[in-house]
Amino acid sequence: MNDLIIIGSGPAGLTAAIYAARANLKPIVFAGLEFGGQLMGTTLVENFPGFIDGIDGPVLMQNMMKQAEKYGAKIEYTNVESVEFNTPIKKIVAGGKEYQARAVIIATGASARKLGIESEAKYWGRGVSTCATCDGAFYKEKVVAVVGGGDSAIEEATFITRFASKVYLIVRRDELRASQIMQDKIKANPKVEIIWNSEVKEVLGDGKLVNALKLFNSSENNESELKVDGMFLAIGHIPNTKIFQGILDLDEEGYLIVKDNTKTKYEGVFVAGDVKDRSYRQAITAAGMGCMAALDAERFLG
Repeated sequence: MNDLIIIGSGPAGLTAAIYAARANLKPIVFAGLEFGGQLMGTTLVENFPGFIDGIDGPVLMQNMMKQAEKYGAKIEYTNVESVEFNTPIKKIVAGGKEYQARAVIIATGASARKLGIESEAKYWGRGVSTCATCDGAFYKEKVVAVVGGGDSAIEEATFITRFASKVYLIVRRDELRASQIMQDKIKANPKVEIIWNSEVKEVLGDGKLVNALKLFNSSENNESELKVDGMFLAIGHIPNTKIFQGILDLDEEGYLIVKDNTKTKYEGVFVAGDVKDRSYRQAITAAGMGCMAALDAERFLG
């Protein structure tokens, strides 16, 4: 019998583990086979407080894991296969083995929706990104493309214009899905050019960094090359909630629904980070929610 199990090992899960371990709850963290969350796919993180010169995303996550272990957290590098929350003792099956706990924190995060092309993976973190807030400053006086037509794409493109000399907004259709006020905003921005009816077919580069995109225009039925220094994807996120379907309450996009900040409909089951956050999706906000969930779990366990 364990006091606390934490599912997930991004900033939310590991912050929760640090707080819970220091409270002597001896948490077990199911980090998964691909541990560390989205920051494992980034390079320099310059906006996490305390690191004046920035820190590499993987290094930050490895440091957080070591810190959690230092205070007594046990990290299991295996995926959770199923959960049972409707009894006072929660049951988790991971790696074919059943674990029991009085409380659980879910911090499984979300995955950025990707194009699914081979060259995208090749240049991930080397010109291909999903977070303008994280990486936009690297493109000062450079040319950047943003893929997407919704509010989030326009927010990303607008943010990057603070740094980039030119921003191309690549839209699959002949219209934007964004709200009218956002459409008016982006169309009035002199740094932004919208490329309609177009999809990215290939990310081109010199083997190290992105230098162009191959586009297909559906209305003209032709391909072209667009010279850019980077590409930001803003085509949505997919919350990692598949194993909780039919067990916990999810909204229409699959994000976990909570009440009173971190609590779910089951006593003793708490949620933190991007698995419930559709608005901010930052390492620091996820870490803050991890802290909140750990404190709520500590109070619940008494």
